[in-house]
Amino acid sequence: MEIRFAEQKDLPQIIDLCKEHAEYEQADYERKNKSELLYKFLFGHNPCLKCLVVEQENLIVGYATFMKQFSTWETEFYIYLDCLFLKENTRGNGVGRLLMEKIKSYAKNQKCSIIQWQTPDFNKKAIDFYRKIGVISKSKERFIWTIESGKASR
Repeated sequence: MEIRFAEQKDLPQIIDLCKEHAEYEQADYERKNKSELLYKFLFGHNPCLKCLVVEQENLIVGYATFMKQFSTWETEFYIYLDCLFLKENTRGNGVGRLLMEKIKSYAKNQKCSIIQWQTPDFNKKAIDFYRKIGVISKSKERFIWTIESGKASR
């Protein structure tokens, strides 16, 4: 098993995992333009997204996407973990912890002292995992305001 930054050749498998992740979190997912858009934001002229993949026997069995953002309240940059997903048979073997440690190392390298993310309140396994690695949770409501017509709010 290897945890590494995604390469362009990984995009089809990452998109498949994104679909599985959305299903797991009971969310809608549309594949339309995902390959082109992920390519742009991961590998394009001005990439703003980072993606780590978990590769096992030439298959991507997990991924995490994250980006550097700024907190006005903290007056510093932080890492926002957008997605973290592992296939069912990969969970519970320490892979999630290793993935989080890689993200933590990246955050330190970027001079960020905070990593933030969210998970649905019904995802008890994820919440238990995050608590086990020593994180603190904050309760907040998440709001989504759809700007483009034709895109559904989730």
